[in-house]
Amino acid sequence: MEIRGATLLPARREDIELHTSDGLSLVGELSLPADREPVATLVTLHPLPTHGGFMDSHIIRKAAARLPALADLAVLRFNTRGTTSPRGTSDGQFGEGVAEEADVAAAMAFVAERGLPDPWLLGWSFGTELALKYGRQHNVRGTILLSPPLHRTTDDELRAWEGDPRPLVALIPDFDDYLRPAEAAERFSLIPHIRLIDVAEGKHLWVGEKQTYRVLSEIVGAVNPDALPLPMSY
Repeated sequence: MEIRGATLLPARREDIELHTSDGLSLVGELSLPADREPVATLVTLHPLPTHGGFMDSHIIRKAAARLPALADLAVLRFNTRGTTSPRGTSDGQFGEGVAEEADVAAAMAFVAERGLPDPWLLGWSFGTELALKYGRQHNVRGTILLSPPLHRTTDDELRAWEGDPRPLVALIPDFDDYLRPAEAAERFSLIPHIRLIDVAEGKHLWVGEKQTYRVLSEIVGAVNPDALPLPMSY
């Protein structure tokens, strides 16, 4: 079977709820390899909910659909506060990237409670802002940023990552709507150890199977490189 956009590979999938320190319930899903334990965990943070971002934004949905089977990864995805998807609506209302600090903490508490191994934060667009602003304080193995706009993340918050020994990887699309490679290199110069990956022909939304495959391959290359190359059929 050729792996395409709507492909859903075998996994153990469970509807879950996260519980925040300010009393909200956030809806989500945990996907695990079907017949073995995961080697690492992706904690995904979706794009801006006021512009259509949610736990089913396509790269996050495809990571959950494919990577438990192809790369032995656990994938946790959820709707941040006030966000709706077919899974349901999370309590609360959009917090401008401030109140969502508690949402990130709730996700990491769930990872700890379940004993999920080697968690990595995976943020896309608005989700990268949450990862950069709040991820450093949590017990994560590393952080992956897809199309970071750097709209809400301050220079001081970037500088705070200097000297942090954990891997920090950012995929920068050549034709991004907000932050292209040259500007990204300048803004991220405050974090000397970050690995910037310029993606030729890439766009902010990573549309198309070619871009999807590239993004998922870079994620797996950071988290479980032994699983590369990702197969194109199953």
